[in-house]
Amino acid sequence: MSKKTIVIAGGGTGGHIYPGIAIARAIQKLDPSVEIHFVGTSQGLETKIIPREGFPLHLIESGKLNVRSPWQKLKTLLKIPWGFWQSIRLLGQLKPLYVIGVGGYASGPFVLAASMIGFNTAIWEPNAMPGMANRLLSRFVDKCFVVFNEAKNYLKSDDILQTGMPVREEIENGQRDETRDSKFHLLSFGGSQGSRVINYCLSDAILRGGEWTQDLSVVHQLGQWDFATVSKKYDNAPCEVHPHEFIFDMPKYYGWADIIVSRGGASTIAEAAAFGIIPIIVPLPAADDHQQKNAESLVAKNAGRMILQKDLTPDRLISEIQVLRHDQALREQMAQNIKKFYIPQAATTIAKEILQ
Repeated sequence: MSKKTIVIAGGGTGGHIYPGIAIARAIQKLDPSVEIHFVGTSQGLETKIIPREGFPLHLIESGKLNVRSPWQKLKTLLKIPWGFWQSIRLLGQLKPLYVIGVGGYASGPFVLAASMIGFNTAIWEPNAMPGMANRLLSRFVDKCFVVFNEAKNYLKSDDILQTGMPVREEIENGQRDETRDSKFHLLSFGGSQGSRVINYCLSDAILRGGEWTQDLSVVHQLGQWDFATVSKKYDNAPCEVHPHEFIFDMPKYYGWADIIVSRGGASTIAEAAAFGIIPIIVPLPAADDHQQKNAESLVAKNAGRMILQKDLTPDRLISEIQVLRHDQALREQMAQNIKKFYIPQAATTIAKEILQ
């Protein structure tokens, strides 16, 4: 095993995985001799994404504690001791110079084990309201990296650095597509696994037809669960709709879109900010409402719109889209405002801190 090994732990969704990849690429760019390993679980998208990116992936047992279901919580509690033991064994094999947790199922047990054994450790927190695992881990790690300044209020650490969101180089260097046609371009996705609520609401709104669908072009990422059903609904769409199960080339579609309809994950917000695209956010309800707090941070600065899931209807969604579509001056102002949420070179900043 390489003497220069760094482990990135976490996963579950693209919102954890892609920032981890961005950090990994930045580390390798600064020091090509470093070997990067990822640690995840079999439940997450890391099993699909990490191998495509060419990094070794190790799997441990873990689960989600921050859930309302007592059964799910019990299942996770039963998995954690085994995942902790697997982490200790893996740390003994890899002997990393540094371990950084990027959130998700594997991050908690692996980073805690690394900290207790005495490895250099850090966590990266993407949300304005940190999740329970990172709030607990912040007491044990050497350093915390945050995206939102508000997160500092919840973390128990003497070394917290606001770096912004690590985004992939192709996002960092992304450009607006100036060759687009004159239609109004709407990009919708519910996170890397899709959102049934957004999928059905948007498809119902489009199938209503009417004035709002004239000269409208839609790209809709549906996720694996709804792709077959909703893409069939779009066979009768009154406007141009391109359904996808999963979009790997997000920079292409960010450059194409005028607005997005999405969940409120921190990665989504940062990537929208990098391109200056206005989001209409439907936060995923959660025990700590972290996506709602992310969205509220944007709304407070007139950098995005928010519809709570309980208020999401086709009429409300159409109304929000039309407000932005028919007020170019408002769109331009909001685009300038959301760009202020983007901190360039976040992955490089984190990589430099780790390599020090």
